[in-house]
Amino acid sequence: MSICTVVWGENIHETTNEIVRGIYPEGMHTTIARALNTDPAISATTATLQEPEHGLTEARLAETDVLTWWGHKDHGAVSDVVVERVAKRVWEGMGLLVLHSGHFSKIFKRLMGTPCALKWREAGERERLWTINQRHPIAAGLGEHFELENEEMYGEQFSVPEPLETVFISWFQGGEVFRSGLTWRRGAGNIFYFRPGHETYPTYHDANVQKVLINGVKWAYNPAGALKSITDAPNVPVEKALEPIVERGPRLHQAGEAGYR
Repeated sequence: MSICTVVWGENIHETTNEIVRGIYPEGMHTTIARALNTDPAISATTATLQEPEHGLTEARLAETDVLTWWGHKDHGAVSDVVVERVAKRVWEGMGLLVLHSGHFSKIFKRLMGTPCALKWREAGERERLWTINQRHPIAAGLGEHFELENEEMYGEQFSVPEPLETVFISWFQGGEVFRSGLTWRRGAGNIFYFRPGHETYPTYHDANVQKVLINGVKWAYNPAGALKSITDAPNVPVEKALEPIVERGPRLHQAGEAGYR
């Protein structure tokens, strides 16, 4: 069975900026989805900010194995209800790929719990991505480095939690470096942040970038299915304790009462 992937795009620059429209006439999300669909193990569809519920209904997310996220101009327009919905699915085991300026998205900051801030410069400079973890599944089929002739610079410090793994480090023509491929786990869900993807450059048409995205989706996929109970907080009564016990002392909650959240 193929990995059901939803490619989420903010879809503002592509509809308002002629330069971006010229590079991605059908949107960055469409370009990414088409790249993912070249792999028979992946079945990718798209969703955008402008759709009802941003295209991320509870029913659709329930069927989604991996979600990719690109946003930039209007992170604040994303509904908090949808953010919590996505976070819950990640905790349950849905994979998440956060791309480029998605570092400031509500969902990434929600799951990281940190500002996710960084340095940046828009100068079309060369980016060399070094594969520093060549045995990692996300790096499969890649050389020790690859280059993008024009990209936006991101620089350290990147205020995210210490990652589980660092797969790529980028060097930029101006001298800065950046941890550009990082992984985490939140609950049962795998998260991969991948840095390249500035909208005014053809980054998502690049074969190496597309390979990373395909590998990233496969890595983030959790074949075990959703761990629906991860957000449960059941009140276990005395009579159901694993060993016999006698209740002692005062208590705040009545038998069977749900706890506070």
